[in-house]
Amino acid sequence: MAKKIAEKAVESASAVKRVEIKHLRSMKDEAGKDVSVVDRTEVLPVDVAIEDAEAQLVSAEARVTELKSDIAEYKKIKG
Repeated sequence: MAKKIAEKAVESASAVKRVEIKHLRSMKDEAGKDVSVVDRTEVLPVDVAIEDAEAQLVSAEARVTELKSDIAEYKKIKG
């Protein structure tokens, strides 16, 4: 799922910076053309968004390691 990330305007300069994340979904319109549709929007403090992304990265890296191990096992079986 694609995302569009932008800085969210805050009312005062001393306020915590926030980001607006639009989660997009691809669909086809009536004419059959690909279009992006906003599935949902969330607004988070930028520090929370960074922490979430870092946690997702750790998870993705672990999954890649697991998949590489699986591929090695499959290749052993294949010969």
